[in-house]
Amino acid sequence: MDSLKAIVKQLGKGDGIMEIRAAVQSDLAEIVRLLADDELGATRERYEDPLPQAYLDAFSDIQRQVGNSVLVAVDHDKVIGCLQLTIIPGLARLGMKRAQIEGVRVDREYRSQGIGEALFRHAIELAKEQGCGLVQLTTDKSRPDAHRFYDRLGFVRSHEGMKLSL
Repeated sequence: MDSLKAIVKQLGKGDGIMEIRAAVQSDLAEIVRLLADDELGATRERYEDPLPQAYLDAFSDIQRQVGNSVLVAVDHDKVIGCLQLTIIPGLARLGMKRAQIEGVRVDREYRSQGIGEALFRHAIELAKEQGCGLVQLTTDKSRPDAHRFYDRLGFVRSHEGMKLSL
């Protein structure tokens, strides 16, 4: 956690207000709000009160699965950012573990303040601690701002992603 405090201080948030931590169930509604609050999420998420049971079930599954977590950035008890980090054991590359980051969102009122970068730096540190040899992500082709952000963090556009909806 000392490395996280250094990152937060470096980003000008050194007053101790913002923290990054593992999500708990009481954060779930705000996480879904963030996921739904963009052009793509608005078409595939359902931010309702009460939340659809599917979100509660999925969060429970994430919490039970070793190496799978949702991280949140919190400012004065308000969830202002999130991402999901999954550690994936593999056989390729001499049995290298890799980390997958997805579901990245920052509240629109907090963008361009280093929140996303702090979340990523923390997730990358966790991946290193778990022995991962790389961190990977996919990003929708319609998100040029996200592409620039990932480029700036050092991610390389090395593969073409593909999906098959079931």
